[in-house]
Amino acid sequence: MSTLQPRHYNQRGKPTNKPIALYDKWLMGAVLGLLIIGLMMVASSSIMISTKYYHQPFHFLIRQSCFLFAGFVAALVVMRVDSAIWERLSMPLLLVCLLMLLIVLVPGIGRSVNGSRRWLALGPIGIQVSELAKMTMIFYVSGYLVRQQTSVRQSIIGFIKPMIILGVVAVLLLMEPDFGATVVITGTIMSMLFLAGVKLRYYVGLMIAVSCCLVMLALSSPYRVARLTAFLDPWADQFNSGYQLTQSLIAFGRGGWLGVGLGESVQKLFYLPEAHTDFLFAVLAEELGLVGVFLVLILYSILVVRGLMIGFTAHSQERLFAAFTAYGLTFWLGLQAAINMGVNSGLLPTKGLTLPMLSYGGASMVVNCVVIALLLRIDHENRWQALGLRTPTS
Repeated sequence: MSTLQPRHYNQRGKPTNKPIALYDKWLMGAVLGLLIIGLMMVASSSIMISTKYYHQPFHFLIRQSCFLFAGFVAALVVMRVDSAIWERLSMPLLLVCLLMLLIVLVPGIGRSVNGSRRWLALGPIGIQVSELAKMTMIFYVSGYLVRQQTSVRQSIIGFIKPMIILGVVAVLLLMEPDFGATVVITGTIMSMLFLAGVKLRYYVGLMIAVSCCLVMLALSSPYRVARLTAFLDPWADQFNSGYQLTQSLIAFGRGGWLGVGLGESVQKLFYLPEAHTDFLFAVLAEELGLVGVFLVLILYSILVVRGLMIGFTAHSQERLFAAFTAYGLTFWLGLQAAINMGVNSGLLPTKGLTLPMLSYGGASMVVNCVVIALLLRIDHENRWQALGLRTPTS
């Protein structure tokens, strides 16, 4: 007498002998790999500065582990929230974010670090408002694209409306100033609008206008001009405006194929500023070499490809808010990672952007964990709908 085995179905609803996977294993594997490498490199790159200022070598590693734990708890909460709830909350969240962007500019409330007022000081906790602005803008634009599909594709007015909101957010960010976050948010929103089917002439015209504005903003401040000049020829002033980039390039040069070995970096010995934050990738290249660089690139590539596939699956199921949200979150992580690695390797001008899930930073780590949780939640909903256990509007 034979026993009946439960029949499983894949994400497309076809029978399969494989057990049901509730989440994307490739995405989870890539994120886990990046987090492990990140903790390892934060520990290695911050040993000297931690010893000098805190008299013990693993101060930053312990704090980063605490941030990761907080991000994990936040991710567990977010994964329990249906994506439709974020659609309903998109406008209130945007208004709260705009208020926080205004408050952070108030002296005494906004905390200034290295000349930039980007953090809200709540006792020992600092909230980096630009990280929240990226997420809330993605929610808002995703909801807008769902509500105004026809208008966005056929009318220039439907295209301009979200650009006005983007412009307000960009101005507030530039007042901090946070040029890097402005570039990431603008690039992410423009990519989402392109996928929504905006007419090419509108898109190209706005891209030209935005590019001109960004160039004018970059040239309007002396320190931005210095960064651009250093990017074009860092060795012309290697002990002043080109110092960070030249030290980063030295780290890449010392790394070679296999690196000098974990913990053996010379550039982290107070030669390379921000070695455990913005320029962690340079220390990684020095210690792990080209092999380590390729490994990180592969992991980020997997993350981006799987994120876009999650968005495409949601789009094919006519879950448009979830689809645009997945696209936006993936573009955000991919674009920020590409910019940070480009800056470290001398391909782009210097910007104050961390490397997602690798660089030291409490706000960025917690928000990155929430972003991954949102992608996993959307993927989970895709799988349940493919099995007929969820309706498109539920």
